[in-house]
Amino acid sequence: MTAVAVAAEPLALEVCGITKHFDGVQALGGVDLDVRAGEVHALLGENGAGKSTLIKVVTGVHRPDSGEVRVNGEDADFPDVRSANRAGVVALYQELSIIPSISVAENIALAAGAPSAGGVVNWAEMRRQAQRQLDRLGQRIPLRALAGDLSPVQQTMVSVARALSIDARVLILDEPTASLTDSEIEDLFAVVRRLREDGVAIVYVSHRLEEVFEVCDRLTVMRNGRTVVTQDVAESSIEQVITFMVGREQSDIYPPRGSASEEIVLCVEGLAGRRVRDASFAARRGEVVGIGGLAGSGRSELLRLLAGAQKRTGGSVSVAGQPYGGGVGRALASGVALVPEERRSQGVILSSGIDENISIPNLRAVAPGGIVSTRRIGALAREGMAKLKVKAAGVRQPDGQLSGGNQQKIVLAKMLARSPQVLLMDEPTRGIDVGTKVEIYRLIRGLAAEGTTVVFVSSEIPELIGLSDRILVTHEGQLAGELDAAAADEEAVLNLAYGRSA
Repeated sequence: MTAVAVAAEPLALEVCGITKHFDGVQALGGVDLDVRAGEVHALLGENGAGKSTLIKVVTGVHRPDSGEVRVNGEDADFPDVRSANRAGVVALYQELSIIPSISVAENIALAAGAPSAGGVVNWAEMRRQAQRQLDRLGQRIPLRALAGDLSPVQQTMVSVARALSIDARVLILDEPTASLTDSEIEDLFAVVRRLREDGVAIVYVSHRLEEVFEVCDRLTVMRNGRTVVTQDVAESSIEQVITFMVGREQSDIYPPRGSASEEIVLCVEGLAGRRVRDASFAARRGEVVGIGGLAGSGRSELLRLLAGAQKRTGGSVSVAGQPYGGGVGRALASGVALVPEERRSQGVILSSGIDENISIPNLRAVAPGGIVSTRRIGALAREGMAKLKVKAAGVRQPDGQLSGGNQQKIVLAKMLARSPQVLLMDEPTRGIDVGTKVEIYRLIRGLAAEGTTVVFVSSEIPELIGLSDRILVTHEGQLAGELDAAAADEEAVLNLAYGRSA
């Protein structure tokens, strides 16, 4: 008896040999990607690897120079985003396209269009259709609520519901958890798993590798515009993925520790704020001090108090033996500069150019005698960009057009232009790729070698251990203990963070 061949089910999304150039520069050099229906597939790579360009090719924003895109086995040469959406391919970006001034139901209806007759909207039917999509996601969000009043995770759910309203079968999630809390992330993961069970193919783009190993089935790593590897998550490790992404072993990520001098530069005694109580510690010249602890334990407030960005209720701070009072201006004048956690809302002006962002806190350097010098502004910006290897079209490119990693470099550049004695950094590598993290680690160690004292907060314990000379751990507003980073392990840090002895 002759065996009957069973045709394999077509892939939900297949990308074959895609290339793309911009002004002669190769962005994609032959990318392959295949995603199955009912699969969560991670797309990984450092900034500049080509992930965003690939997504834009798949969704019709860019036309490829060569190669093919197929959706459910059919050739898909999308001329624009609307055509991709009609074919069931939808991308949700980190900056959600939510309209805050209209209702949840209206936001969901934006994709498919509001049901109407004779030019009159059928509001009851529109709400029924919107509720149907929210029910599918297991979400209870008031349909009449303004979208701008929702939490970040609720706004994400509304965006997903909008995509489902046009029967999205390939859903691309670009950094979906960047602004979510831990509990909100779990809510999102529950929805992702529900969609997977419904047969939706999900492309999951994230810098947070722990998430990939929790929710994804397979992964594809890109580097320099090419596909490096595709494999099952179950057969991978975070260390292996990092090696694929950056082309080097993880042991090469953290630079060697330096040798700080014995000179005390920063002295903190009995510092107190809204959450922080009686914090006392000292940091030496050229030392890198990491601060760990649970969210809400006072670690970020401690940096704000030191930087004068939050009012002290007690205690004193001195730099090189000279005390300084509250206020950002006094802290900066004393040589203390802060790189804040929220770079987009607190660190840069997205609509302004790189040159303006770097020069604003350095007016004395660019405006001698009170007269602004455009030549000095340009020189200062170029110097900062060169030192931090910022990838940009030029000094006047708006910060909002830069990648997250390059935005972080601009925040650093404007503070480093002040040559601070003490550099405070709150989550300096949050939301940026591994390759850029390595650059920032080396920069921090280079600054320390030149005599800058660096104090940074991080939620990533391996980062605290790998980068610091010494680790301070906060617990419920107080410093719970101190660890020598070279001898510390994750268990010791966590014990202090939960109020137990190391």
